[in-house]
Amino acid sequence: MPTVWIPKAMQEYTGGMEIVEMEGRTVRRLILALDETYPGLKDALMDGDRFKPGIAVAVNGQVSHLGPLQPLEQDNEVFFVPAIGGG
Repeated sequence: MPTVWIPKAMQEYTGGMEIVEMEGRTVRRLILALDETYPGLKDALMDGDRFKPGIAVAVNGQVSHLGPLQPLEQDNEVFFVPAIGGG
């Protein structure tokens, strides 16, 4: 089951938990499952089918360019992080 690291600003939805485990074959399905257990988390992360501006997902330390479509394995670590812009 993927391990999910919840950003500090969103831990209000998880009752203060920083790390949770949740099933999901893709990041999108993982977020839907998270929202069933922790209502409001999906709306905090997503704007429709995309991440909100300023949110990115990293799987096993690598920022995913597939976003919600990123496939997941059972032993993956998923991080929702502030997106980093450059100039």
